[in-house]
Amino acid sequence: MASKAELNSQASQLAERIVALMRSLDIDAMRSQLQKLLAQSQEPGFWDDRAHAQATLKKQDRLQKSVQSLEQAERDCQDIQEFLEVVEGEADPLLAELADKLAQLESRVSQLEFHRMFRHEADPNNAILSINSGAGGTEAQDWVAMLLRLYLRWCDRYRMKPQVVDALAGEEAGYKSVVVSVEGDYAYGYLKAENGIHRLVRISPFDANARRHTSFASVFVIPEVSQDIEIDVRDSDLRIDTYRASGAGGQHVNKTDSAVRITHLPTGIVVQCQNERSQHKNKAMCMKILKAKLYERELKEREAALDKMHGEKKEIAWGSQIRSYTLHPYRLVKDHRTKLEIGNVDAVLDGDIMPFIEAFLLQQDKVETKDVDHGNSNNK
Repeated sequence: MASKAELNSQASQLAERIVALMRSLDIDAMRSQLQKLLAQSQEPGFWDDRAHAQATLKKQDRLQKSVQSLEQAERDCQDIQEFLEVVEGEADPLLAELADKLAQLESRVSQLEFHRMFRHEADPNNAILSINSGAGGTEAQDWVAMLLRLYLRWCDRYRMKPQVVDALAGEEAGYKSVVVSVEGDYAYGYLKAENGIHRLVRISPFDANARRHTSFASVFVIPEVSQDIEIDVRDSDLRIDTYRASGAGGQHVNKTDSAVRITHLPTGIVVQCQNERSQHKNKAMCMKILKAKLYERELKEREAALDKMHGEKKEIAWGSQIRSYTLHPYRLVKDHRTKLEIGNVDAVLDGDIMPFIEAFLLQQDKVETKDVDHGNSNNK
C-alpha cells in the first residue's frame, strides 16, 4: 500500500490536473451559459416551439452534468487532501480507504479529460451513420450487414438509441446500403472516428470452393443538426417523390406510397427514408438527414477555404482505408491510422470498438493541440 507521503503527492498532482481541466474547458463560461439556458427555460412561451425547447433542455442537462462532475471532482480531491492531513500514521486504517477513494477519483478525472477532446460544436449531437457496400458483390453486401450488427451492438453497449431509417437489400444477402440514425450524448463525437473504408478478409461463405475473399464497405458519419443551428432549406429547392417501401412491413408497404425521397436541387443531394409507416414521419426524417448533409457540406467548404488560406493540404480521410478485419489466414483487426491491433476479432465484430475510437480521438487531440500551439507560437 502507498505511504502517506505518496498519497499526498498523488492527490496534489490530481488537484493540478483538475485545475488544468477546468481551465481548458473554461468552467466559468460553462456556468454562465448554463445560467442563460436556465433563464430561457423559465421564459413565457418557452414551450411554444416544442422541438427547440427539448433541444435547449437537452443541452442544459448535458452542460449541467459537465459542470457538476468537475465541481464534484474538485470537492472530492480537497476532501481527500484534508483527510490525509489528519492521518496519524502509516498504520491508520483510514489510509487504505483514502487510497481507494483517490484511485476512484483518478479514474473519473481521466474520463473527464477524455471528454475534453469533444471540443467541436457538433460533437455532442446525434449522428447519422451510413454504410455502403464497395467492391466484392455479395461478399461486400454481407459485410455491410456485419458492420450494421457491429454498430447496433455498440449502441446497445453505450446506451445509444439506433434506428434504421433506410436500407437497400442485396440480391442474395446483406445490404447494398443502410442508413442509421443514432441518438445519444456525443454520438457524433464518438462515431466520427468510424469515417472511412473498412476492409474484410475471410474465407467466403458464398464460395463453394472456400476461397479467401476481400470485401470493402464505406462508413460515413455526419452530425444531426441541432435546433440552434440554422440551415436554410427553401421548398422551391426541393423535389419530393413518394414510392412504395420495400422489405418487411406486411401488406401496408405494398398498398401505400409511404416511402419518401427528397432531392435538393441546388446541390444534387438525395436522401430517402422508408422505415416509418407514415409518409409524414418519413418526410420528417428525410429533412433531418438532408439538413445534416447540408451542414456537413458547409463545414467541408469552410475547412477547404481555411486550408487554401493557410496553404496546407491535409489528409482526406473520407475515402481512405481506415481499418482491416482479417479472419483468415490469421485473426486480427488493425486500425491503419493509429496502428492499434486487436486479436479478439469476435469481440470487435460484436461491437467492442471503443479502443479504436479512443485511440483515434487521442491521436486527433494531439494533432489539434499541436496545431493550436504552433499557431500561437507563430502569432507571437
